[in-house]
Amino acid sequence: MADLALSVLDQSPVRRGGSPAEAIRETLELARLCDWLGYRRYWLAEHHGAGSLASAAPEVLIARVASLTSGIRVGSGGVMLPHYAPLKVAEQFRMLEALFPGRVDLGIGRAPGSDTRTARALGGGAITGLEAYPQQLADLEGFLAGELPAGHPYRGVIAQPAGPTMPELWLLGSSGVSAALAAERGWAFCFAHFITEEGAAETLRRYSAGFRPSRWLERPRPALAVAVTCAETDEEAEYLSWSRWGARIISRARPGEPPGIPAPREAMAFDYTEAELDYLAYLRRSSIYGSPGTVGERLRQLADETGAEELVVVTITYDFAARKRSYELLAQEFGLAPRHG
Repeated sequence: MADLALSVLDQSPVRRGGSPAEAIRETLELARLCDWLGYRRYWLAEHHGAGSLASAAPEVLIARVASLTSGIRVGSGGVMLPHYAPLKVAEQFRMLEALFPGRVDLGIGRAPGSDTRTARALGGGAITGLEAYPQQLADLEGFLAGELPAGHPYRGVIAQPAGPTMPELWLLGSSGVSAALAAERGWAFCFAHFITEEGAAETLRRYSAGFRPSRWLERPRPALAVAVTCAETDEEAEYLSWSRWGARIISRARPGEPPGIPAPREAMAFDYTEAELDYLAYLRRSSIYGSPGTVGERLRQLADETGAEELVVVTITYDFAARKRSYELLAQEFGLAPRHG
């Protein structure tokens, strides 16, 4: 576990009473901090129609974050490929790679990242079925590399700006389907533990066992995206975590009110149904929260149990200062080396 890498997944959360523009500004500030702290990579999420999450265009945010940082890798966590034409995604990330060579990650997901109506609007009235996803991945890789197979209808179409380097390719998911596709194509794979903890260890083991070396990657690269809240004490971390635990339930129960991440006291005082209390209990079990020592022990144990070589940490708190402090304490616990300059 001495080589366990730490990275960041930022969903640009919008606090209740705040604004999406404010959330994006906080993303830029947090990215600069995490670059200085020594985190390996900084991923921007893709969500649509979510009033509490502002990151809808990771490819745009990547360019800004990369321009404000120096050593940290920057990428998507992830682009929801079923919404888009593979050529367009390839061109966006070839452009990013030309601007920031050797620092760009292309993380791909297949979840809608939205409701059905929003997904249909993104697709111009149509929704691409998940049965097309494997071919979309193959086309995307072909466009990025400039190597579509003979007989392909788009062979010879060039994704510009062409160049000698490639974005680092990642497949993201919470199921064995995505893991199998990543293993088959020889891509890195990150399991979304913060969405569901079920099957994480078995999925990562199967990914590593079935991995086929590719020109992009010689050996499997299993990672785990984990919900973490770190504070000075276990009690403070638990209190701060209530904002994330209660956010989805409260927003669904109060559809007419302004959306956003609730304050901890509001989340704790909410009148939950029995079913909602069961969901809260699940969120508590699958979240990592506590003092640096508590969090460090649990994360190392989780990495050991799953075989993850990298942890991609997503932290959502109502208070932005607490969110920054969580990443600072985590960096100290794992002995990350600050970057200077």
